[in-house]
Amino acid sequence: MKHFILLVCCLSFLLSGCESKKRETAPVKVTAFCVEPETIPADFQFVGVAKSSHPVEIRARVEGYLQSIDYIEGGMIGPGELLFRLDPSQFVASLDEAKGELARQEAILWRAERSLERLEPLYEQNAASQKDRDNALAQVLAGEAAVMVAKANVTQAELNLSYTYIRSPIMGMTGRAKHREGALITPTTNSLLTLVSVIDPIWVLFSISDDELLQARAEGKANRLILPEEGNYTVTLTLADGSIFPYVGYLNFESPTLDPQTGAQVVRAQFKNPDALVLPGQFVSATISGAKWNQVLFVPQASVSKGRKGMFVFVIDSENKATRRDVKVGAWYKDYWIIEEGLEVGDVVVIEGTNKLQEGSIVEYK
Repeated sequence: MKHFILLVCCLSFLLSGCESKKRETAPVKVTAFCVEPETIPADFQFVGVAKSSHPVEIRARVEGYLQSIDYIEGGMIGPGELLFRLDPSQFVASLDEAKGELARQEAILWRAERSLERLEPLYEQNAASQKDRDNALAQVLAGEAAVMVAKANVTQAELNLSYTYIRSPIMGMTGRAKHREGALITPTTNSLLTLVSVIDPIWVLFSISDDELLQARAEGKANRLILPEEGNYTVTLTLADGSIFPYVGYLNFESPTLDPQTGAQVVRAQFKNPDALVLPGQFVSATISGAKWNQVLFVPQASVSKGRKGMFVFVIDSENKATRRDVKVGAWYKDYWIIEEGLEVGDVVVIEGTNKLQEGSIVEYK
């Protein structure tokens, strides 16, 4: 009986060893990706801030007490619509005074003209001297000049009166009023009343660092990066909630110099914004498209892992063994990393199942 029990135990141990060996040699099922060179779009992402494409400071041009605020703060306003009114009393009086002076000078001119008319026949009959005629003509000319000055004063007084009605020169979104009713407004000290900002179109400004500029130039020189002809880039925006702004923009300005404080180049893009989805001061994610990566190697981002020495992937050899390979990654496109060093054309890289692998693991892939 003892021999029988010992024999059963030995058989059980041998069977369990065989099963364990089978489990150890069973291939790991993974998915893989074959590395091939392709020309793919090169998209670059930056954080940008929205700015009005046409901000206008509304300032008072004459002195007076603020009589009324005639717009809804923060609302839209059209060109020519009334924003503020200053007390016009003193300017009405000045206009009346200027008109009175004009009437007086016109009367003086009329009298001088009549005097000249009466003197002309006498001069022709030698009944008046040349001096008398010259004096009469000089009075007419002086009267005409005085009338011109008086008319200019009337025009200036009318302008000053019109400046008490402060209107928007453009269509845009209004800011808050800087002063309230009753405040004394003077052009030299507190003339700024509000700000009107055009938001359709809207501008988005973002910065490109000098490192990124140098890298792009190096990639272009090596023919790895193909830039669009005549700088025909397109720009898309991603809003804070992750939604895509419905209008595609274009670049309309690149600073010719770098900001010495940040070491970056300022670039500006313009977008349609009829629904006011983007407002001045809003931060957005800008993606610039139009360039292409020329015949580069790339792998899915899921296949790249990070270790102590940097990024690595598992490459499947001809014997279906997984070998760890250190790689140098560059830019990304959608869900792919561009590989600068570490892989060659035709390499098969593991995408899913890397957490089950060790160096030399046998794999079964599709």
